Amino acid sequence: MNNKNEKKVYYFITSECIKCGICVDVCPISAIEEADEQYIITDACINCGKCKVACPIEAIKGK
Repeated sequence: MNNKNEKKVYYFITSECIKCGICVDVCPISAIEEADEQYIITDACINCGKCKVACPIEAIKGK
């Protein structure tokens, strides 16, 4: 059963992340958090894509 109210995050950060922090700076709602090896995009993401565009090494991908 597909819940129409279920929120899906369409972006994810790959292991290529160098933790430069640019994605954190451009996220309008602070939906990117620091993890051990890289940043992660949380469920708060509104799928605006600003992080993907800003990433200098293209470590953010769309699902």
